[in-house]
Amino acid sequence: MLVLGLSGSFSREDVDLTPNVTEGLFHDAAACLIKDGALLAAIEEERFNRIKKTSKFPVNAIRACLDIADVKPSEIYAVGHYFQEGPIDELLNEHYIRNNELPLRYSRELITDHLRNEFDLDMPGDRLLYAEHHVTHALSCFVRSGMKEALVVVMDGRGERHSTTIYRGAGGRLESLATYGIGKSLGHFYAQAIRLLGYGLGDEYKIMGLAPYGNTGKYRDRFDSLYLLEDRGDYRLRPVTTAFPSTLFPPRRKGAEFTQQHMDFAAGVQRTLETIAMHVIGYWAKHTGLPNLCFVGGVAHNSTLNGRILQSGKFREVFIHPASHDGGSAEGAALAAASRLGAPPSRQPRMRSASVGPGLGTTAEIEKELAAWGELIGYERPADIVECAARLLAEDAVLGWAYGPSEYGPRALGNRSILADARPSENKQRINSMVKKREGYRPFAPVVTAAAAADYFDLPETAANYDFMSFVVNVHEGRKAELGAVTHVDGTARVQIIDPISNERFHRLVQKFGELTGTPVLLNTSFNNNAEPIIQSAQDALTCFLTTELDFLVIEDFLVRRRPDRLFAFDNMVLEFRPVTRLVKRSRLTLAGAPEVTFEIYLDHPKGSRAEISPATYAVLEAVDGLRTVESLAEAAGGLTSEIRRELYALWQQRFFALRPRVTVRPM
Repeated sequence: MLVLGLSGSFSREDVDLTPNVTEGLFHDAAACLIKDGALLAAIEEERFNRIKKTSKFPVNAIRACLDIADVKPSEIYAVGHYFQEGPIDELLNEHYIRNNELPLRYSRELITDHLRNEFDLDMPGDRLLYAEHHVTHALSCFVRSGMKEALVVVMDGRGERHSTTIYRGAGGRLESLATYGIGKSLGHFYAQAIRLLGYGLGDEYKIMGLAPYGNTGKYRDRFDSLYLLEDRGDYRLRPVTTAFPSTLFPPRRKGAEFTQQHMDFAAGVQRTLETIAMHVIGYWAKHTGLPNLCFVGGVAHNSTLNGRILQSGKFREVFIHPASHDGGSAEGAALAAASRLGAPPSRQPRMRSASVGPGLGTTAEIEKELAAWGELIGYERPADIVECAARLLAEDAVLGWAYGPSEYGPRALGNRSILADARPSENKQRINSMVKKREGYRPFAPVVTAAAAADYFDLPETAANYDFMSFVVNVHEGRKAELGAVTHVDGTARVQIIDPISNERFHRLVQKFGELTGTPVLLNTSFNNNAEPIIQSAQDALTCFLTTELDFLVIEDFLVRRRPDRLFAFDNMVLEFRPVTRLVKRSRLTLAGAPEVTFEIYLDHPKGSRAEISPATYAVLEAVDGLRTVESLAEAAGGLTSEIRRELYALWQQRFFALRPRVTVRPM
């Protein structure tokens, strides 16, 4: 039985379903295809529309899943959705009440219309199946854990009615043991707290990285006043602002410097999360006596908490799904639909690789793409790209590394990575500034060969799926100086352990680097800059390479170098707007009361960026038709000056638009 699972909302690629839609409404859109419980393909929509944590209907992700599995839409027997129908429609009603002019269209109609219009697929009503949100999380994790029996804990912002659900997993089925209401949401608690630090949805991991710089004792009494631990793993929880009014803790403005006060606050937030989560998990571990844990939901992406679970010794084995956020619920939705149709998943082997997304194309397709970008890059095909890349890394180069199918979820890296030598401590600041354009405190993670892992890291006795970057562990005292770029300020690291079973080529690269340097450890971070999700296609990889200071790019078996004059070489590139790109010309009054005209480009989605631009650049962009080159467009502004070039390059860096060669192979 072929079943498609979906997460996300119902908006078209170019416009949201309702005006002023909130960023948290059905985020992390994704699609997943399963057959008899086996995972055939899975991919998040953000990899295609380039909107982080997008809530758009996952039309591109569905198309990619069908291509990967080589099946026709008509072969899909059923479709599963990651939330129950009633609560979804109630949320839609709230938007319709605020926007009276919109037609009343509910989730079932919206989903079936998308499937019919995009794929000519008429899905019968009895085979479009909705599932309880926490069930989708729990199934995705338990089925992929390979465990026969486990305690399954779902913790996130919220499902339909609950923020945490405890299950017993056995025989591929789930038995609900307890639920915790939305008022006790640890996901919402963390989200409320990070807003006071100038962050929003999807930024939780940044506070996790900031916390070790702080003193947990500074605000201990205030954080302790927010919760009360009770019997049977229960607790009470109050909003963060009740203990941190603005008179005591003014919110940090976005972009402002971090003070010690902010660091101490972050430390208190992390400590509180760990204390309450361990209280809940510890009780249910003891009460059920189950030796294994499957931990999933947005809170399960807190790798510091996950490391503490390992160190607690409460379990024999812990499994964290690499897509524990709502993007992973697409898989659970498919599994839940199959179960309701009488085909519950049989026991599956433990997930060792999440490389179930689209590839980069054939060798011939990739070489044709590279040749089309020839005015900006040069490339070659070494006899052994792995050995070549290892030598460049040993010489302290920073590489973009794109190979094979893309990975499912933010905790699975190795095919879409930025890599560097893990030894020089300067590499942390170097990559934060030259590629990521992000806060200097943010740590990077190491990847190490399985044979050397215990020599560098203090791995608890509790077994864990280190194939993915889900656990923070201690770096051995004698190795901290050696691993200067990946050892965090508190002596820890979010480790990934690689072996040939999970990723043969990536393992060979780390191993070869170890042979050259004596240290089989690399700095491994996601292949993207600060303005975009992880790259998917060869065009994404080239764009990121050309708009950052990466030294080299590896795409499959090719080594790519940039030409030194790339800033002045995109005259013959075609400029394309994204579906959400908008231009606006505004008239306003200055503070002195004088009239003023401004020009702006922005991305029309809840987290979209905005930038004021010059009149000359506005004239260039106003002429964009997706067909003409930059040079041709600039004729409207009197020519392509160096000022316009620099402004266009900066806008390209922020992904306000795409540039592509005049003749190119369209990426998958």
